[in-house]
Amino acid sequence: MNRIIVSGATGFVGVNLVPYLNQSGCQVEVLSRSTDANLAYKNLESKDLSKYNSFIHLAGKAHDLEKTSNHEDYFKVNFELTRDLFELFLDSECQKFIFFSSTKAVADTVNEVLTESHDYNPLTPYGQSKAMAEKYLLSQKIPSDKSVYILRPCMIHGPGNKGNLNLLYNLVDKGIPYPFGKYHNSRSYLSIDNLCFLIDQIIKGQNLPSGVYNLADDQSISTNEVVGLIGQTLGKNARIFNVPKFLIGAIAKLGDIMPLPIDSEKKKKLTENYVVSNYKIKKAFGLDVLPVNTSEGLIKTFQSFTSKSV
Repeated sequence: MNRIIVSGATGFVGVNLVPYLNQSGCQVEVLSRSTDANLAYKNLESKDLSKYNSFIHLAGKAHDLEKTSNHEDYFKVNFELTRDLFELFLDSECQKFIFFSSTKAVADTVNEVLTESHDYNPLTPYGQSKAMAEKYLLSQKIPSDKSVYILRPCMIHGPGNKGNLNLLYNLVDKGIPYPFGKYHNSRSYLSIDNLCFLIDQIIKGQNLPSGVYNLADDQSISTNEVVGLIGQTLGKNARIFNVPKFLIGAIAKLGDIMPLPIDSEKKKKLTENYVVSNYKIKKAFGLDVLPVNTSEGLIKTFQSFTSKSV
């Protein structure tokens, strides 16, 4: 039986991944966490990691939408904690270390398709701290009986998801027109079901080489199509307006200095291209397709919104 220890189990990924792994036949233990980020997981030092096959490090400091976090907080949690836990892993007989990074560790903007060979160019403290952790792990000498996997997911969604998908859902639900119809972008998403499936494969696989792996659904999709899927889920006509781009740009710039529903950052997130390749990990496992396609996964997420007040 695969015995797994998981940090960050109370986060969105963790609350979905832990039961998935338990149901797949693994025995999972979660790490408790101090309310003080600087003391987080210090109790691990008293644990014997040798009884575990895999260590999944999900814990991290995510994007601060309110922009109130100190930049140093990102590096304390995303880099220093990762370094400390990895050193404990090296001193144990645990065989696999799975680090949950992000595509934002390498690129905030993607012009074509993001692959694992993309040069590091993170622009935010979140991405920079994840990149620092990645570079540290990649610089370490890994014993022959151990494996280290750096996973870079793109935007993850599923039941319990919070973020821009909720904002779009509320927009359509309230009958408010989506004004960005002129923008024909293409974005990658990652269903929580596909994420759990891939991590399960990594844990149970015997021949996956250590390294960096992007995680994404098979198909990319435009935000206009996402809005359409929300309307389909709600049984409503999603109203998409083709407001001229110059007018959208002017309103977004005004929103940078005034409290408007849109600013330059929100406009970028809703209209930019961000396509991520999952070819490397599918090739490694001999997969042609992942279990859940993009539209199916998004509809499942939106259906979970309809069962509660979002």
